[in-house]
Amino acid sequence: MTALAHERPETMTEAQAEFVNGPNLDEALWQAWKTMELPEGYHAEIIEGAIEVSPTGRLSHAQIVNRLRNALVRFLGEGEYAAYQDANVIFRRKGWIPDVFVAPEDLEPCADEDGLGVDAEAVGLVVEVVSPGKRNQDRDRVRKRREYARAGIPVYVVIDDYDGQGAVTLFTAPRPDAADWGDIHRAPYGTDVIIPEGPAKGFAITEAITGPARAEK
Repeated sequence: MTALAHERPETMTEAQAEFVNGPNLDEALWQAWKTMELPEGYHAEIIEGAIEVSPTGRLSHAQIVNRLRNALVRFLGEGEYAAYQDANVIFRRKGWIPDVFVAPEDLEPCADEDGLGVDAEAVGLVVEVVSPGKRNQDRDRVRKRREYARAGIPVYVVIDDYDGQGAVTLFTAPRPDAADWGDIHRAPYGTDVIIPEGPAKGFAITEAITGPARAEK
């Protein structure tokens, strides 16, 4: 992974974040986000005090995401939990759209108060597949890494074509007050990464999902 992703990111406590952003800004961003109308092929998220608009992923991104979700659907079976794409995860007036996440099959009890998505506290796993470009890479490696930790989501996985020849990084033991993670494990493509806890415990992210090692970028 790049030096940016390997180094522990600068953290901000919840109290500091509230002081910097303020409730008025949070509410203004939330109201603006709820009413946004975007061209087809784009989506918007509220990440660390800003609305970020990004296009849908390119073909290689879509292939990994689809393989991952299909594998999770088979793994979870007809149980209590399901794998989701293109849905909002909501936490304290912020909205994120993970590439894939695992949450209860019945989302009605887990919906946020505006019915726009699922409350982060119901999400057991989030996975992001990194897109090309420094801003896209920073979003998943740094900004969303902090946001998912703040939300206390138990497991975050980054599948990253642009980390060496490709790597999967597993983040567990979130530390919400520090916006960081207590346990971080990185494995190159070709090494199975096993989800250690939660509804997807035992699920393996393998080369069948990521594809083989990439040429160095």
